[in-house]
Amino acid sequence: MAAYIDEDLNDPEEYFTAFLWTGDGTSPRSITGVGFQANMMWSKIRDTGHEHSLVDTVRGVDNKRLKPDAAAAEDTNNTHGHFDSLDSDGFTLTGASGYWNVNTNTKDYVGWFWKESATSGFDIVSYTGNDTAGREISHSLSAVPKMIIVKDRNGADSWVVYHGSLAVTQYLILNDTNAALSDNEVVFYDTAPTSSVFTVGAHGVVNEASDNYIAYCFAEKQGFSKFGSYDGNGLDSGNGPFVYTGFRPAFFMLKEADNADNWIIMDNKRLGYNKRNDHLFPNLNSAEYATDRIDIVSNGIKIIDSDGAINTSGSTYVYAAFAESPFVNSNGVPNNAR
Repeated sequence: MAAYIDEDLNDPEEYFTAFLWTGDGTSPRSITGVGFQANMMWSKIRDTGHEHSLVDTVRGVDNKRLKPDAAAAEDTNNTHGHFDSLDSDGFTLTGASGYWNVNTNTKDYVGWFWKESATSGFDIVSYTGNDTAGREISHSLSAVPKMIIVKDRNGADSWVVYHGSLAVTQYLILNDTNAALSDNEVVFYDTAPTSSVFTVGAHGVVNEASDNYIAYCFAEKQGFSKFGSYDGNGLDSGNGPFVYTGFRPAFFMLKEADNADNWIIMDNKRLGYNKRNDHLFPNLNSAEYATDRIDIVSNGIKIIDSDGAINTSGSTYVYAAFAESPFVNSNGVPNNAR
């Protein structure tokens, strides 16, 4: 079996991991065990209906939350529980429940952590809008982004998503159920990104004059990340589509592109075994949902459910996946199934 990945990505958990913790109500609290210094953390309380929280080191972590499930502007309310910092092996928080709900005693939480690096294909870009159609925004990936997520920090505007598996005229909305939308000229200017820039239109969701924006840019890295699509067949009981990623996934986020339905996130930690890969909805603040929808295998995902949100016959689904373990590392050593 031939080696085929960057040796720096032999251990994907140096650049991405899903991490679980249980609240204890103490404040402040430093939590360790993530395994690296993260630049972005997306988190959610699992067993209670409450907003998602996203912080990053470019905007500044301390009390600067964005909510992926809402069109709200950046949240800077510091009177309740919030994240203070992303640390060398974890994070520090202040407060317990309240506004952000980050550390309620006995409650379970999940966080997804990314390290910003050209090696892993992740770049966080901050820019100020100028209301100019066709504006080029520089990134530092040195590779073509396959997915870009943009949010206006100042305005109550939706999160917009460019995905390389869609037509260049289309985009998705992260905080809603919409099928792929086709008025992309005003959002990503009907223009595919390059290895140095992505292009935006003049719409307020991406380029309102004087508003501050954040863009999360992802390039595909063999053995570590994959941004693709699959076609549903409407079958369950192990007869659904197989999605090849080239690694054993630690994170799998998907969205039906042809019809209105929820986004779905599954990972390798909740509950952490096949078939029980519980999921959360990025566009909803609802609690974790338990059902058997996928098997995580050594080189991809097997769909085992016929529900419309994941496997409508004839529908196209786009996805983003990050690795727990490459199918074959740089030394030619294959991984194992779960």
